[in-house]
Amino acid sequence: MTAPRKVHVVGAGLAGLSAAVALVKQGIEVEVSDAASQAGGRCRSYFDPQLETVIDNGNHLVMSGNRAVYAYLGIVGAADRLAGPDEAAFDFVDIETRERWQVRPNAGPVPWWVLAKDRRVPGTTTADYLALAGLLQPRAGLRVDQAIRCQGPAWRRLMEPFLLAALNTKPEGGSASLAAAVVRETLAKGGRAYRPRIAEPTLAAAFVDPALAWLQSHGAAVKLGRRLRTVDIEADRVARLSFADTPVDVAADEGIILAVSPWVAGELLPHLVVPDEFCAIVNGHFRIAPPKDAPAILGVIGGTVEWIFTFDDRISVTVSGADSIVDLDRETLAKRLWGEVAEVLALPPALPVWQIVKEKRATFAATVAQDAKRPAAQTRWRNLTLAGDWVQTGLPATIEGAVRSGFKAAALAGGV
Repeated sequence: MTAPRKVHVVGAGLAGLSAAVALVKQGIEVEVSDAASQAGGRCRSYFDPQLETVIDNGNHLVMSGNRAVYAYLGIVGAADRLAGPDEAAFDFVDIETRERWQVRPNAGPVPWWVLAKDRRVPGTTTADYLALAGLLQPRAGLRVDQAIRCQGPAWRRLMEPFLLAALNTKPEGGSASLAAAVVRETLAKGGRAYRPRIAEPTLAAAFVDPALAWLQSHGAAVKLGRRLRTVDIEADRVARLSFADTPVDVAADEGIILAVSPWVAGELLPHLVVPDEFCAIVNGHFRIAPPKDAPAILGVIGGTVEWIFTFDDRISVTVSGADSIVDLDRETLAKRLWGEVAEVLALPPALPVWQIVKEKRATFAATVAQDAKRPAAQTRWRNLTLAGDWVQTGLPATIEGAVRSGFKAAALAGGV
């Protein structure tokens, strides 16, 4: 396949940005367009006047073994923008029992840590972890609860919160194949592969701003506030992209990467089958300094809050698979979330300055049925490729999945 002279990348989220970066690295001319006034998609940061500080739209966690994430950051010169511990260690608290513990896996792939009582979840035995082996290579089409037994302390206090964060779907009913992909790339590789990493100081500063600067320095055009209205197809190719500001004729030696949300892609390409069920995420931000001894990340069992993230000047919480609470009014949510934070961190119960961020369609539902609706990156139109965490990557909707999809789309569009 001959490399195109130019590729139009529609969508400046992480999938679109990573595709653009990979294409430019191949020496291909790139033009990136996005309907929003700010690049980054769901991975964005902004100044919140209520909190009087810059916050991320959500608390996105990556792992030290996310190879595509580190490759992308390495290209744009931002590999140092992820912070985290030197060893894998995860702090938890059970709201119901007030029990606290830390899970400390060993670095290598042989999981001897499950033999050590002081490293594993309280109340578990080595056999409890061996029983999770069914999630390594499950048969296609199974739910998680058909692949392993979703009961007991190892499930409730480790695997359930881990998979809920990864799938953003109630894990029992999630796709065992997607769950297994995450487990194989993290837990099965040893603690060295799943040391938690947080963007520092913000998501935009780590993932978005360096990419925009790199693209600009390499001659790529980035046009924001530019909505794609229609995709005009002639025979087996896209012939025209009609943006709100102007139509763009696509030459025979040009390609297109469509890196938009699945619902937008479905509107632009009516015959394209895409995921159509989604799960919500709710994030709460509170302007208050955490206790000095508070862990950077704290998993919460038995409450509404699932993960607490502490920063120098604020505390943030994340609730994945939040469909049951996303329609509550914002103040009710703030009070409920803060009540649990105050309890587990021993802080005053009075509600501090707060902000609630809701994403009703944060990710596609990571079920067997919805996974089957994910399209391949290559389409039936010879000059059109898809990118996004909702495209078939083998992973659930994660940052790693988004970046991998961008790289794959660039390889296909660029003829590599």
